[in-house]
Amino acid sequence: MNFTDIFIRKPVLSLVVTFVILVAGFQSIGSLNVRQYPRSENAIVTVTTAYIGANAKLVRGFITTPLERAIAAADGIDYIDSTSSQGLSTIQARLRLNYDANKALAEISSKVNQVRGDLPPEAEVPVINIETADSRFASAYLRFTSSILKQNEITDYLVRSVQPRLTALPGVQRADILGARTFAMRIWLDPVRMASLGVSPSDVRAALAANNYLSAVGQTKGSWIQVDLTADTNLTSVDEFRRLVVSKDGERFIRLEDIANVSLGAEDYDTEVRFSGETAVFMGIWPLPNANSLDVIKRVRSEMKEIEKDLPTGLQAGIAYDGTVYIEDAIKEVVKTLGETLLIVVVVIFLFLGSLRSVLVPVVAIPISLIGAVFLMQIFGFTINLLTLLAIVLSVGIVVDDAIVMVENVERHMREGKSPFDAAILSARELFGPIVAMTLTLAAVYAPIGLQGGLTGTLFREFAFTLAGAVLVSGIVAITLSPMMSSKLLTAHSEDAWLPRHINAVFEKIRSLYARILDATLGARPAVYTAWIILTLVTVLLYTQSPKELAPNEDQGVIFGILDTPSNASIDQMTIHATEVNKVFQSFPETAYTFQITQTFGGFSGMGLKSWTQRDRTVFDMKNEVQAGLGKVPGVSSFAVVPPALPGGGDFPVEIVVASTADTERILEFVEQLKLKATTSGKFAFPPIVSVKYDKPQAEFIIDRDKVAALGLDLAQVGADLSAAAGGNFVNRFNMDGRSYKVIPQITRLGRLNEDQLLDIRIRGPKGKLIPLSTVATVKNKVEPRNLQRFQQMNAVKLSGVAIVPLDQALKFLEDEAAKILPRGYILDYTGESRQLRAEGPAKFIFTFALAIVMIFLVLSAQFNSFRDPFIILLGSVPLAMFGALIFTFLKMPAPDVPFWTNGWTTTMNIYSQIGLVTLIGLIAKNGILIVEFANHMQHEGQSKLEAVRNAALTRLRPILMTSLATVFGHFPLILVTGAGAAARNSIGLVLVGGMTIGTIFTLLIVPSLYMLMAKEHKKPA
Repeated sequence: MNFTDIFIRKPVLSLVVTFVILVAGFQSIGSLNVRQYPRSENAIVTVTTAYIGANAKLVRGFITTPLERAIAAADGIDYIDSTSSQGLSTIQARLRLNYDANKALAEISSKVNQVRGDLPPEAEVPVINIETADSRFASAYLRFTSSILKQNEITDYLVRSVQPRLTALPGVQRADILGARTFAMRIWLDPVRMASLGVSPSDVRAALAANNYLSAVGQTKGSWIQVDLTADTNLTSVDEFRRLVVSKDGERFIRLEDIANVSLGAEDYDTEVRFSGETAVFMGIWPLPNANSLDVIKRVRSEMKEIEKDLPTGLQAGIAYDGTVYIEDAIKEVVKTLGETLLIVVVVIFLFLGSLRSVLVPVVAIPISLIGAVFLMQIFGFTINLLTLLAIVLSVGIVVDDAIVMVENVERHMREGKSPFDAAILSARELFGPIVAMTLTLAAVYAPIGLQGGLTGTLFREFAFTLAGAVLVSGIVAITLSPMMSSKLLTAHSEDAWLPRHINAVFEKIRSLYARILDATLGARPAVYTAWIILTLVTVLLYTQSPKELAPNEDQGVIFGILDTPSNASIDQMTIHATEVNKVFQSFPETAYTFQITQTFGGFSGMGLKSWTQRDRTVFDMKNEVQAGLGKVPGVSSFAVVPPALPGGGDFPVEIVVASTADTERILEFVEQLKLKATTSGKFAFPPIVSVKYDKPQAEFIIDRDKVAALGLDLAQVGADLSAAAGGNFVNRFNMDGRSYKVIPQITRLGRLNEDQLLDIRIRGPKGKLIPLSTVATVKNKVEPRNLQRFQQMNAVKLSGVAIVPLDQALKFLEDEAAKILPRGYILDYTGESRQLRAEGPAKFIFTFALAIVMIFLVLSAQFNSFRDPFIILLGSVPLAMFGALIFTFLKMPAPDVPFWTNGWTTTMNIYSQIGLVTLIGLIAKNGILIVEFANHMQHEGQSKLEAVRNAALTRLRPILMTSLATVFGHFPLILVTGAGAAARNSIGLVLVGGMTIGTIFTLLIVPSLYMLMAKEHKKPA
């Protein structure tokens, strides 16, 4: 008795196996986490250090460089990128994918602490944060608006009441306040009153430092009791600061209120935040790198409902932007596609078999295989995400194949006169080998995807193993349950009914037509071989000429605007321009809301669109119009961009870095040449943005050192007075309601409207007398960089932009031009999406593709006990399926945003289409397996090689057409889907449908001829 006979002779055993699969799967469904993409460690460690008043060069030399050198010694870093600007150093250490973020954070913190003592004493303590690199944007932005409360009052309420509640939620890493105006004691110095009363700026600073003192007195120690001690040496209110004695003029006290206006203000006034045109304060919610953003934002939404109940009068709150809405909509779309796929596959099977009894066998196999795959997902720790759901959708058209082949073979034997039981026994024995081969082939094809590293491996590991798991379960079902059901459900005269009879008649006509074409191809084999060689060579050409990108852009329901400001812009000027930008956003009927964060050095804004069901146009239809509108706003440069489709992208798709040990100014000269080439090429939506600009006006006080010495002064005193007057650095902190806030002395704005006014500042001169700064200094105006960048500890300049051609083509253009422009010693590197594309480039795909071929070849060699048969199967099917699939990438219009007649049914070569090509290897190889295996069997029965392959092709025609059409029509909804996440599903669907359709036709015609050329002669056993 054969192994397969057991499950037919013992139907209860077959049902038990099925129930075990179902029970295991059902208990797994509720325990799986839901997220957008598979879980990965993709993080950035950011080190931010403030050095108030210092220019970019000073920050780079004394803050950024020593910190970079220390941080670079930490393990797990992919690259280090830094920016030094006025008063601020920002260093970002991008970690290697899936490196332990907590370990990296601890090591980087240790390295930073080692060099703390080397930093200037005036610099603030470096602040170290870790955040997910999946997106440059928070998962959600909350808005808080009020017509009654000031922004600093709103900020203080958020810090005290809202921020602690949100950061305490599981999975929330931080809740950053954007547009915050934190309370500060502002000492607005009046230089005229100070001069008349003989007070210098450093006198004020010294008085604040000496008289706002936190004293830790201790406690008494008596024999029986002890008492805690304290002293009111610190200042806690505006009135106390006003009454502070700064100096003494004879018997008269000069108090702070005599020379300054003291008010409870804000630390800075250089940020403006608006929501749909109204002034607001935002709070960005950042989940932990390994947290489920869907669950996190659900908790935030729930907590916000409770927070809104406690808000003070006049304060309104809401969710301005929720990035998880797109994720939820995308998951709903995938589930909808799954339902459509199931329905289509059932209809296709019914139209081929014509009997509800026959249809029931493969239809039952579908849910059992999918539920079994869910159990395997639980075992491997996978999540329910867009890619595992896509794997389940794809598996619907695949898992049914084995059951279809089994049912069709049983019916064939029944037409030959056998009983259902005997037909099932014989079919199970005949198909055990082919089903095992097909199952292992499909499972093997996904191994290289699941085991490779990098972004593709991280994203598609769960996809690959979920699909492989579903295929393995379907193989088990086809061997155990399908034969048993066929023996019980099929009847000997079921094909006498009207519909099966007509279906069989139609198929006989198709079979007769195929027989005539097959005979013609077998009779003209040299022509077939020539055609096969030509198609294979054309396939290579189609691949090399297909436009390439990392991933197709998705309509995520939002268009972001990046604001590039003039170098000398004030916040007042930028607010006017931001208002005009908001008018552009609001002019589109699809706009649901707008948000803006405007600062003196740049800005970030966006327009949230109505849901996909409430608008007719996609973000791609609108983006050029938005850009045209933004281009008309005078005074600023605004750029419309869409969020990256995959985690880990940057602000722009094109981000290329030129680095060298040369001066930044010299690097900039070459980058400007590169920018000019890019602008005139017509390959970019707007002139690429250069990250470093030497256009920031700077006034340098030139100190006459001889005069300083002659007057008995020193440069430290002069610098201290200047810094205290205009620097805006805080002296110390004061306590208000249990929290500390900064004390910041600074000349009032009217006293520093221009640099010449500062020459009238009085500094401490000989014998304690005040003298004008102009006595020892003059002003020299010059131009300095807005910021200075470094990359991998070298001076660097980044070129960023949006390409209107495929990303790979744009990068190749820049690389070719850079090779002509850059001298030796200059390095070209990438960040963001461009870095991902180069890391996941064609070489990596070709290696994965080749490895998949090798894996299938080895599996088939073991199954057929031959090295020839796998060659016939793979050579006769894979190149032809690739030809069919690559037609739909080759015909893609190179400019994605340009309307073209092929746009609706073509795609680029991206990681989704590449995964589709690898999947196609296993799918199309199944057709060759059925023909070759049966042809070998026919030879063993005594037929010649020609008779055997002809009969095998004709016999296996029906199951091949059934399985192929089930796959094609099952995947066809992927081509038609719209809405959230549609572009990725369109891409993989086009490749699979096109490849299977054209590949199946060619396989049926070419595999038999290749079998005649390469197959071994099999003798009938004696």
